[in-house]
Amino acid sequence: MATSASNFYQDFDITWGDGRGKILNNGELLTLSLDKTSGSGFQSKNEYLFGKIDMQLKLVPGNSAGTVTAYYLSSKGATWDEIDFEFLGNLSGDPYTLHTNVFSQGKGNREQQFHLWFDPTADFHTYSILWNPKRIIFSVDGTPIREFKNMESMGVPFPKNQPMRIYSSLWNADDWATRGGLIKTDWSKAPFTASYSNFNAKACVVSSSGSSSCSSNSASSASNNNAWLSQELDSASQERLKWVQKNYMIYNYCTDTKRFSQGLPSECAAANQS
Repeated sequence: MATSASNFYQDFDITWGDGRGKILNNGELLTLSLDKTSGSGFQSKNEYLFGKIDMQLKLVPGNSAGTVTAYYLSSKGATWDEIDFEFLGNLSGDPYTLHTNVFSQGKGNREQQFHLWFDPTADFHTYSILWNPKRIIFSVDGTPIREFKNMESMGVPFPKNQPMRIYSSLWNADDWATRGGLIKTDWSKAPFTASYSNFNAKACVVSSSGSSSCSSNSASSASNNNAWLSQELDSASQERLKWVQKNYMIYNYCTDTKRFSQGLPSECAAANQS
């Protein structure tokens, strides 16, 4: 198992943007920027198969309409797995939309969207993905906002075999991001900048040969360090999850009977899916 302290030079490569992505402060800060010519993005050097991934983000301030900041885990190929946070910008004073999705074997359409209970542009906040063989938990500042359980027993594929990298990008999506594309990006406000700090991964790193850092641990160290591998929501966390979903959820695919007119996805019917 690998636990990385935050050093962006050590953990990430800036992969596109022609200089618009920058690692600063001796590796403690990463910034992505977007202008009319291009956005920018980065990816992790390592691939992971299960982990507890934390990243602090400070989103594009002011009029961020039309912009999307994406932060996600993804594998490659036609039947890829993916665990998504996307932050959809908005006009000054209007709330960001936090968009979440889970893809397994190339199939997504599992969107849940939220507003946040704070201004995500004023300061850094921690956005976390816990991914273990039983569940995926999305959290914000330690508060769970979504849980996607392993329901393979019901025929619902679950991401568990494909190693994933961490990716992030800042890009222009004004054809859909803000009010369905009605509000366009105001390029007079460019460049738009999102900032990242304090990356932390307690995770199973998969080597190029396919071996996992977790399988080489002795039983004693594994039981001490890998609590996240069997972590679930305790009763207090379940209450906080319900609080978020009651007060801040603005879209849930599991209640969208118009979209799924032939019947809701099977994981929704189980009433098992937070």
